[in-house]
Amino acid sequence: MSDLSLYSHYTSLELRRHDHGVLEIVMNGAGANKSGLATADANMHRELADIWRDIDRDPDTRVALIRGEGKGFSGGGDLHLVEQMASDFEVRTRVWREARDLVYNVINCSKPIVSAMHGPAVGAGLVAGLLADISIATKTARIIDGHTRLGVAAGDHAAIVWPLLCGMAKAKYYLLLCEPVSGEEAERIGLVSLAVDESELLTKAFEVANRLAQGSQTAIRWTKYALNNWLRTAGPAFDTSLALEFMGFSGPDVQEGIKSLRERRAPDFPGGSPF
Repeated sequence: MSDLSLYSHYTSLELRRHDHGVLEIVMNGAGANKSGLATADANMHRELADIWRDIDRDPDTRVALIRGEGKGFSGGGDLHLVEQMASDFEVRTRVWREARDLVYNVINCSKPIVSAMHGPAVGAGLVAGLLADISIATKTARIIDGHTRLGVAAGDHAAIVWPLLCGMAKAKYYLLLCEPVSGEEAERIGLVSLAVDESELLTKAFEVANRLAQGSQTAIRWTKYALNNWLRTAGPAFDTSLALEFMGFSGPDVQEGIKSLRERRAPDFPGGSPF
């Protein structure tokens, strides 16, 4: 197998090559979160945005498979980073740019992407998990878009893909109320491609990745490109949602959201809104 020198600068993501040109991306939660979940601190957030460009130009990779390690697929954003975003304009604009690039880089990556989600799937990792070309979750996975719980608009990938995958009514229910979706329910409503037992997750994910890797690369990549024009047409909705999310980081509600998460209690947001 070829080396991984192209990815030598990645420290929050572990890269492993497999047969047939399958590249495994592991979001490693070790040391990132006491719960054993990979949280999107400043470094991981940047790497999740950048890696798809490297995969796109990697001649030895045909398919990317992204998964989590430990107790779940991915945790929410690192609270220290969230606090910096709320108080520092430069940090907020930098992370906004990375959040934008993460979505568009996944969409525009020419190689097919498979996600394997177990346990909690939240935050920046969930962006790649649901925008993946084939998304596979365990039946007991818990998919959560946590934006409104934090006190900011549901930006990231939510507006660009949830209504297309599961319909506007379901998207509004889960995004406005910040309700968790089990993997089994996510498959039923079309939010993910497949739901499997936890013991079958990696076997099924690699089976799908290998089938994609051994298929016609021209046909598969061009089909992906054409289908993703549906997502590109939703670009204005995504750009608006992301701008509103990051505007929210300068407002008062996010302060209560952060405080309530640190104190492990329900948030008590003030009534009213300038909008």
